[in-house]
Amino acid sequence: MEEFIVRGFAATRLDDIAKRAGVAKGTIYLHFKDKESMFEELVRTVIVPVVARLNALPPPTGSVRDLIETFAGNFLKEVIGTRRGDLVRLIVAEGPRFPAVADFYYREVVSRGMAGMRALIELGIARGEIRERDLAHYPQILVAPAMIAVIWQSLFARHAPLDAQDMLRVHLDLIFGERRTT
Repeated sequence: MEEFIVRGFAATRLDDIAKRAGVAKGTIYLHFKDKESMFEELVRTVIVPVVARLNALPPPTGSVRDLIETFAGNFLKEVIGTRRGDLVRLIVAEGPRFPAVADFYYREVVSRGMAGMRALIELGIARGEIRERDLAHYPQILVAPAMIAVIWQSLFARHAPLDAQDMLRVHLDLIFGERRTT
């Protein structure tokens, strides 16, 4: 992961990965057919489990907003300020030049995350927690703060730190209505 993050997908060489791992380059080929398959396995190991937790959320006994806040809070903690966030930024930066990598990421991560978010949105609509029915067609709106936080962290945090948790709260207030404090 470190080689991909430091060098980017294009510039990472299997020779460099083997050297960092302290193995011969041939050893890598015992487990991976090429750099792309190695990167795919990295994504499966590092990012897919975070998104899989969305689809493994317990049956909602509380509000849909509570479920989304829990998932989003964990996402922010596990991705934004970690090497996982660097991996997501790498996909955003290099995906257009490597469509096969972007397609893989879409299949393994994005589509699963969107399906989970859509299911939560539909539940929120059915329960009357979400009034805007068309939100179910655009689950991207629900996850927008997380993507903004990932990008902001790498580009602008040193100039203007972002409180991603508070931004998420404001965003959810816009969708669900302001949370009442008791």
